[in-house]
Amino acid sequence: MTNYLLAGGGTAGHVNPLLALAEHIRSEEPKSSVVALGTAEGLEARLVPLRNFELQTIERLPFPRRLNGYALKFAPKFLKAVEQIRELIRSRQIDVVVGFGGYASAPAYLAARREKIPYVIHEANALPGLANRFGARNAAAVATTFESTKLPGATVTGMPLRPELESALGVLSKADSRLQLGLNPALTTLLVTGGSLGAKRINDGVAKAGDALDAAGIQLLHIIGGASDLEESTSKLMTRIRYCDRMELAIAAADLAVARSGASTVCEFGAFGLPAVFVPYPVGNGEQRFNAEPLVAAGGAILVDDSNFTAEFVRDQVIPLISNTKRLKLMATAAKKISIVNGTENLFELTRSVLPVNRRSDK
Repeated sequence: MTNYLLAGGGTAGHVNPLLALAEHIRSEEPKSSVVALGTAEGLEARLVPLRNFELQTIERLPFPRRLNGYALKFAPKFLKAVEQIRELIRSRQIDVVVGFGGYASAPAYLAARREKIPYVIHEANALPGLANRFGARNAAAVATTFESTKLPGATVTGMPLRPELESALGVLSKADSRLQLGLNPALTTLLVTGGSLGAKRINDGVAKAGDALDAAGIQLLHIIGGASDLEESTSKLMTRIRYCDRMELAIAAADLAVARSGASTVCEFGAFGLPAVFVPYPVGNGEQRFNAEPLVAAGGAILVDDSNFTAEFVRDQVIPLISNTKRLKLMATAAKKISIVNGTENLFELTRSVLPVNRRSDK
């Protein structure tokens, strides 16, 4: 058997691939153990136990960006976290660490190195985060979702897709998926999601265009996430939910999606061949725009700046697009053509490759 420590979390972009690999390990190596490492504040605190995996937590420690009081306290706290993880590695006889970025990953990489066990990095975004840039130089293997990601010695594995998504590819029909979600199976369907935290600009734009969407006979499945202060809408064809635990149904039900372009979202839509209008998150280092670019370049999606996503854009661009069946079919074909659908298997095999031969399987 092999003992795995999977480190990462914060947002769905880190948690989802972690859980995808965890589920795959459980399926392929039922005698092996999987421990997840994250923080008590991240999305992993809810999702990891929900999937019946053990979660160990450390203090949430963002890297300091400027010299201030927090920066002075950061180093001792970081080293304390490293020691906490080293103790976990020893007590649970961990064989390999797989990190997905986020606050838990950087100390996990250093702990693994000090304990002289291999660690593997998976970078979800086109632009790598600080933790993965920090750890890549000494990693036993580095996996990336996108070919454009610049990390030393990287192997393109694609994005690990959760098993319920993988198993639904090419299986679910639009009509059945709509029925299971309580939607009208006969109506053209627009999926709107701003990610786990929500997106005010997207939420407001579609809400204010509700009458136009109704007039066009388009029903709206609106996943609002953690958003608050929602714009009122007079739409009679809008279904609002905070979270969706059956994203395979939501994606399969839709003719078109409007969404942020987090790496998981981009890859999931691409795998299903769901045409999309991506509205990259305008804060940060711009990784969401880079995530979407391969799909946009292939013709599977279009891109619009956050500041330009308005009710007028929905009326003038989104409604004509979702009404153009021929163009949607071309976009779907283009999206599927460039998408990697076996990212979970690829990452699993890459992880196994860094283990000693006698630890690679318990079958």
